[in-house]
Amino acid sequence: MQWKTVSAAVTVTAAAGLLLTACGNQSSSSSSSSATSGKLAKTQVLNWSENGQDLSTLDPSLAIDVISGTMINNSQEGLYRLGNNSKVTPGIAKSTTVSKNKLTYTFTLRKNAKWSNGDQVTAQDFVYGWRRTVNPKTASQYAYLYSGIKNADKITNGKAKASTLGIKADGKYKLTVTLEKPMQYFKLLMGFVVFFPQNQHAVEKYGKDYGTSSSKMVYNGPFKMTGWNGTNSTWTLVKNNQYWDKKHVHLTKIHDQVVKSTTTAFNLFQSGKLDMATLSGQQVKNEKNNSKLKIRKSSRLNYLEFNQKKVKALANKKLRQAMSLSLNRKELVNDVLGDGSVTPKGFVTAGLANDPTTGKDFATQNEVKSSVTQDTAKAKKLWKQGLKEVGKKKLTLTLTHDDTDQMKALSEYVQGQLEKELPGLTVKSVTVPYKTRISREVAGNFQLVISAWQADFADPISDLGIMTSTNDYNFGKWQNKTFDAAIKTANSTTSTKKRWAALATAEKTIGTDQGVAPLSQNVIAQMVNPKLKGLVYNTAGINYNFKSAYMTK
Repeated sequence: MQWKTVSAAVTVTAAAGLLLTACGNQSSSSSSSSATSGKLAKTQVLNWSENGQDLSTLDPSLAIDVISGTMINNSQEGLYRLGNNSKVTPGIAKSTTVSKNKLTYTFTLRKNAKWSNGDQVTAQDFVYGWRRTVNPKTASQYAYLYSGIKNADKITNGKAKASTLGIKADGKYKLTVTLEKPMQYFKLLMGFVVFFPQNQHAVEKYGKDYGTSSSKMVYNGPFKMTGWNGTNSTWTLVKNNQYWDKKHVHLTKIHDQVVKSTTTAFNLFQSGKLDMATLSGQQVKNEKNNSKLKIRKSSRLNYLEFNQKKVKALANKKLRQAMSLSLNRKELVNDVLGDGSVTPKGFVTAGLANDPTTGKDFATQNEVKSSVTQDTAKAKKLWKQGLKEVGKKKLTLTLTHDDTDQMKALSEYVQGQLEKELPGLTVKSVTVPYKTRISREVAGNFQLVISAWQADFADPISDLGIMTSTNDYNFGKWQNKTFDAAIKTANSTTSTKKRWAALATAEKTIGTDQGVAPLSQNVIAQMVNPKLKGLVYNTAGINYNFKSAYMTK
């Protein structure tokens, strides 16, 4: 998950889940609220931390990062809320009926749902929010997820008005959505923040400042945001007493802060000032026998992206392959990171989804070993050939990366290996905050960048869809006709067998052509206060749902 206005070629399809969500398929700390009687601590305050990433926005249409998504997911609510194992649970929708042809969904909304300003949450709020998101003027990076809803592609491509989107309010509490084709993962998408309702009064009142601070927003979820001015690194989620299901929300406050250093985070945890701290490298090894250490699976991939538009030489396949072949992923994850991260199989992360035809893990089944394996002799040969083809004897490139501990470690390793194995290559490190890295990627202002993507839902299309030639998340502007055609087929066929075959073609194509160089598949290593129960965690999409979380005695 990272999230820009994307064309119809990025259509998401069949059987699945996304970041953002249709989130993943693993959960932890899942105590039920019904089992909390007699266990609740007197003080229900959680001290949380974010690992080096800043909060960017609270606007559901514009959020593109994990932290913003998490805060919106816990302070806002859509038709559904995703629980353990991405189970669809009731949100604003009290009931749902689906037509026999699976093209029409009718939602009956609950009448006791309110915004924090006292307004009722109505069907019109969904109509307004959805139309605002798909309107090209809004420049939502996640508008492409609407593909499959009637007229969404035409609207995002500027060929139809937002008012023609297949969503209609039949009175205050009935909402009808019309699809262009059946979408097996549709209900999962309804739990994702980009499909949340928006209060028109608030959007118009705050104008360009909407969502830029906690005071320039209204909330309809379990919590309200306070204390975020748009640039600071600390804020608080406070229980929302207007929330329709407030009796099942136990935490009164969640104090959140961005901690750049895992050493600092660990020290704060040890001193009791944090209930969760993300660890890295040697810390994980040191605490491997500590019962408070939780290793959470993740669908997040770190990868090296080549800006082929800004640096013409990077459009040369041999040069990209040479750089990838210079890297030893086993050494990278075991010795450099040492945090439990695993070697990648390809662009799609292992454990995300199984091929329904074979029952095998998609990533493992379609691995292109040469795209994720070190071969320094071949790397040197390809590098020499590639330089000759682009008419250069040497190359100097910048490598942009986040200022977090993990990304610094990744960067130092990549920089060192590339310069060591490839004669004539100089790599200059550019360290920037997370928000800056994202903005530079979106603007195409980089040469090499260590990027990261977390699947929005548990289907290969959530990863592969972003690498089509017209997708704005394809920051390096890699282009491959075979890949584009495969994704188009996957998004249009009604045959499960043909769809998964097309996805397999896409995965093998990006590996063979080295569209990117996968580096590591993350896990999340955390020290967690054992008194924290009921936290919902999913591997893909929005990771954390605090609604049912509580502190025990």
